[in-house]
Amino acid sequence: MSGQEALTEQELAFLRSMFDLARAGDTARLAEAVDAGIPVNLTNGAGDTLLILAAYHRHPDAVEALLERGADTGRINDRGQTALGAAVFRRSERIVRLLLAAGADPALGPRSALDVARHFDLPEMLALLEPVLGAHTR
Repeated sequence: MSGQEALTEQELAFLRSMFDLARAGDTARLAEAVDAGIPVNLTNGAGDTLLILAAYHRHPDAVEALLERGADTGRINDRGQTALGAAVFRRSERIVRLLLAAGADPALGPRSALDVARHFDLPEMLALLEPVLGAHTR
């Protein structure tokens, strides 16, 4: 062993509960936990971060709070999806705008936000994504 102790079942359950807070959009408790030391980029066994889950479940206030605390917009889950791709899929204009303002790349990942918008024929989402493409390809 590398000198690190394994987490207890109680500690693991607490960490798993953070993902439930992200899914539920419990912004206050999620922000409090991150402020208290829970990693803002905490990732579950499927590669989902708190940010990806908050974006997918349409919780813009939680997304904003996580971004303010340094959440990485470039994380890709095990299915090749990003928080931006999740927000595009769910057609959440506010979250898409928040993520783009935080520097999210519309072309990132095997199932990029652009791919999602094109595949599901979401012209309103493409209209949000395409203007920022130049900034990410320079």
